[in-house]
Formats: sequence, C-alpha cells, structure tokens
Amino acid sequence: MSWQTWLEAAATAREEAGLTRQLRPRGPHDATSKAHSIDLAGNDYLGLSGHLDVRRAAAEAAMLWGGGAGASRLVTGTLTLHGELEAELADWLGQPGALTFSSGYHANLSVVSALADKSAHVVSDAHIHASLIDAVRLSRSQLTVVPHNNVAAVQAALAARPGVRTLVLAESVYSVLGDEAPLIELAEVCAAYGALLVVDEAHGVGVHGPGLVARHGLAGRPDVLVTATLSKSLGSQGGAVLGPRAVLDHLVNTARPFIFDTGLAPASAAAALAAARVARSRPELADTIRARVTGLAKTLGVPAPAGAVLSVPVPSPEAAVAAQAELLAEGVRVGCFRPPSVPDGVSRLRVTAGAGVTDEEWERAAKAIDAIVGGDR
Repeated sequence: MSWQTWLEAAATAREEAGLTRQLRPRGPHDATSKAHSIDLAGNDYLGLSGHLDVRRAAAEAAMLWGGGAGASRLVTGTLTLHGELEAELADWLGQPGALTFSSGYHANLSVVSALADKSAHVVSDAHIHASLIDAVRLSRSQLTVVPHNNVAAVQAALAARPGVRTLVLAESVYSVLGDEAPLIELAEVCAAYGALLVVDEAHGVGVHGPGLVARHGLAGRPDVLVTATLSKSLGSQGGAVLGPRAVLDHLVNTARPFIFDTGLAPASAAAALAAARVARSRPELADTIRARVTGLAKTLGVPAPAGAVLSVPVPSPEAAVAAQAELLAEGVRVGCFRPPSVPDGVSRLRVTAGAGVTDEEWERAAKAIDAIVGGDR
C-alpha cells in the first residue's frame, strides 16, 4: 500500500466515524467585531492572558530579552527571569523549589522519563493525561494501570511489587470528567509503601488558588511531586515541576526534554510571572469560576466538576460536533471531546466556566447552552 493510499484510507475512516478534526484559526479577541464569539472553549481559566499587567509584562520582556531564550537552559538559555518565575511559583505553591519548561507536556515527560526506567514501577490512574501516558512509554518502566480514583487498587499494585522504586501518577483535577483525585488517601498509601506520588496540577492551580496539593496540606512533602502548566490559569505558555531540590537537580542533569530544549521564551516567562502575582492577589476570580460552573451544572442536570471545565455528555461524536456548531452559530464557542481523547469513550461538550468573560456574556452563553443541549439531559 502506498503512503497516499494509506493516508486516504485513514482520512476516510476518521470521517466515517465522525472523528475528523480541523484547525480553525481565530483572530484577536475583539468584543466589537461582528465575528466575536463568547469563548468558553479555551483553558484561560482566570481570564489572565488578556490582563493588562500580563500583556505589558510579556511585551516588556520581549523588548528587553528578545523573542526567545536563545539556547537550552544548560548552555546560555537560563535567564534571571526564569529564576524569578521559579521562586514565585515555589513560594505560591508552598514547595521547596520549581523548575520551568517550555510546556506542561515537557514537564510531565521529564518527570517520568527521568525518574523511572526499566527497573522502576509506575502505577497510573486510568484517566491520566496523554503527556503522562507518553512519558511512561518513554521510560519503558513496568506499568500498572489502575481503575480511576481507586485507592485500594493503587495499594494492591504497590503491595504486589514490594521494594521496587515506584511512581504513582494522578491529576488533582481530571480534565474530562472534572472530578478530584483522593490526594490525601493516595499520599498516605504512597508513604506506607515508599512510593513517590506525582500530581499533575494543570487544572488545579489557579482554580483552587495554589492547587489542591497545597490545599490538602501535602505541599513540601519529600514523597509528593507536583507538575503544572503555565498555559491555563496563568494564561501564558510553559510548564513547571515543583518539589524537593534533589529531584529538581536530577531533572536538570538527566531529563532529556529539559536538557535538549530551548529555554522558556522571555515573554512567556514574564507573562506567567505577572499572572501568578495577579492570581495570588485576586482570589475572587476563582470564586467566580466556582459559582458559574456549579450554576450551569445544576441547570443542565449534570454533576458539578472540581475544576473549571464542565463536561456535558452527548449521544455520539456526530451529535457533539453538531451541537458545537449550533452553539457557534449562536456566538458561543465551546470545546468538544470525542474518542480517542476521552478515557471512557463518551463524547462530550467541553464548557469552560472561566472568569474571563463578563457576567452578561456568561448569562447569554449559559442560556444558549441550555437551549441547545439542556433538553437532552
């Protein structure tokens, strides 16, 4: 079979399954534009990507430092700006230290691939993010996938391989179902068996202040490691790992996605730094998210998530795409989860109840969502 034939067959299969995805460029946000739509599809949970302080910080950093870091972190790509951001993040999340990366994806790849190898054991929640799944594959470690949020299954997996260096992977808030991990119980089990708990706080930081690891009193423990993104609540680009200095030093010296990647761009680092300071000073932004997501969940008759994203199940991939298009025609932009991006195979609309839209916009969008998909609940 030629490459062209293979590609055409794959495209046809996607189309028939209702799984074809397309890139849809959008212009800059402009509420006065006729093409303006209310964005409830993105990850800018606190609405800080457009905050004046954040935009100004990014612009000033670009003018001062240039468009990029200019090299990998271990050559000349570590800027004093990176140090400021890492200190701010560590202080906010209550951690001994932080290390920034060019993306949250790279942060997760680095942690698992640098800490686990063929002799190690990884216990993974069935719903972890694709970046952690890919990280486990790269590590070539022994893998046990446990049912979602099942602490007893984690304990059984640890008990089955005593004395083996083990990582337990979880997210503080899961991106599809929006539910919260039992972090306290997981930490207790990990401590009992000498395992390291790795918590992806991509959807927790900002939405829950310093994140759920800190909220539950687990920050700073030597057996709990946090990964985070700068591209959601902090409205920028990049990722971070936070935890013991010994772990961070190990990543600097062994994590290939860190060593062989150019350092985080100055504009992104400065934007994330400014956003973190705004988020710390304005806890009411997180309160707005909570009020909006719980209110819409009640209206639609679905469980309220622990994070900012409300998942609304729909009957099929085709129905999800159709509802998404109908909402866009009404001026409301929502996301769409379809297989294989969903761990349970159920297609969903993805509604971000962020703090970045006005009350009037939120009310109009909520009414449109209820009108179009509420009747199916």
